[in-house]
Amino acid sequence: MSVHLYFSLIPEALIASMLPPEQFGQYYATGHKFKSKGQAVFFEIDPSFRHEYFDIEGALARCKAKPDGSPKNSVYVSMYRVMEHLSLAAIGRLYLTTTNGATLELSRGSRLPEPEKELHMYQDLTPINSMVVSVLDPAAYYADVTVKPSHSFSFPGMCFVELELGPLALDPENGQEGDLPYSFLQHLREALMELRPETKENKLVHRVHSLVFPFRMVKNGFYLGIGGELVFYPMLTLDVLRKDHSNWWRSANL
Repeated sequence: MSVHLYFSLIPEALIASMLPPEQFGQYYATGHKFKSKGQAVFFEIDPSFRHEYFDIEGALARCKAKPDGSPKNSVYVSMYRVMEHLSLAAIGRLYLTTTNGATLELSRGSRLPEPEKELHMYQDLTPINSMVVSVLDPAAYYADVTVKPSHSFSFPGMCFVELELGPLALDPENGQEGDLPYSFLQHLREALMELRPETKENKLVHRVHSLVFPFRMVKNGFYLGIGGELVFYPMLTLDVLRKDHSNWWRSANL
């Protein structure tokens, strides 16, 4: 059996596994025995990738089939400072697994989406898990927390997702909430109303926020950056999800 390498975002970890992506997603989200259950978001890593920071060879040596012939589910390579020691060239497809174990595969886009002149809400996935509202488009937001920080801190890279704000993106004070599922809507409105392009570009909604979020609220896709490079994994359209991935879509909306 071949061995796969996965970069998990919930939590941040580099994992060796004998399971292919869909089976790994099901295992990682639904768990065995006493493992906690929940959404899984992970990238597949080129199995030939090596970095001196990781003992990948040691993990591969331990990732062997069980005595009964069944595959080894997981061997943790690292759970600390994983992303900054990866390379974008080694990072492959992105997988989103629902709490019921249904997995959706996303490919890397050829370019970033065009910036939109509206307010944004970002869920940081790794290396931190803050929720932030911002006047900055995704590329500018990434630069602001990495290569061109406007603060006294910065990160070597970041993976984040933009979530839907609906009418609040254009009118945070009077926009209708509609079917926005967030339990902190009043706090969200107040945070959005504090934003000013000249003086207040970002505002924390939650310093530490649950990494579980409704997949249906992903606005356009996922962003992954290391150093000065930022790439984009576009989310499939609702029509494509309903037509070609109906099982995943139903599972994501339970």
